[in-house]
Amino acid sequence: MKIIDSITTGKLQGCKQLAVLIDPDKSDEKQLARVAKLAVDSKVDYFFVGGSLLINNWLDSCIKILKETSGIPVILFPGNTLQMSYLADAMLFLSLISGRNAEMLIGRHVITAPYLKNSNVEVMGTGYMLIDSGRPTTVSYMSNSSPIPADKVDIAMCTAMAGEMLGLKLIFMDAGSGAINPVSATMIEHVSQSIGIPLIIGGGIKTPELAQRSAKAGADIIVIGNAIEKDPSVISEIASSIKNI
Repeated sequence: MKIIDSITTGKLQGCKQLAVLIDPDKSDEKQLARVAKLAVDSKVDYFFVGGSLLINNWLDSCIKILKETSGIPVILFPGNTLQMSYLADAMLFLSLISGRNAEMLIGRHVITAPYLKNSNVEVMGTGYMLIDSGRPTTVSYMSNSSPIPADKVDIAMCTAMAGEMLGLKLIFMDAGSGAINPVSATMIEHVSQSIGIPLIIGGGIKTPELAQRSAKAGADIIVIGNAIEKDPSVISEIASSIKNI
């Protein structure tokens, strides 16, 4: 089964899924092995792999370790056109629909399309929406785009609807790495009710309570990243909080 089919089936069945975000710049082999074991024990659904820069040229090795030690599907979550790997199972082909930077909407995609066409990597068109988290984030700076204000639920709804109408398969609302405030339950609920495709929520989800709140509001996939860098054991707690809804 394709990964997009697995995600869509999960949504249709009301099953909440969990993705653990791995930044190769902040990981080493020992850390990855520990995270992989915790992820397997906690029945994590996916690994998202990527970062804003990736300066250590360790992407392929990172993916290889995760696949060999866990068997969990690895999905690229690229911060730029250099973050490509034939070793990944799939890729979030991100179009930054919340911004007005043409390079992030379609420009860089033209460069990577031939590479992906000749690979076995499953490509999943994803409408990527940055949501204001209370402070500037790396992704906002690197993408040269402004996030949707946290209280502008109507803008988020219309943006997500437009992404679905354009044929994108997923919507990803992200408060960004190190977010002070995660995407609000109110915004998640309204966006979820306005679209028929799976909704991914990430950024600022540090506790089981926040993860459960987002899942109950309508998130189909919860993404955790910074939280596990400080305490990997939180994976099991967050997994339990959303799987038992």
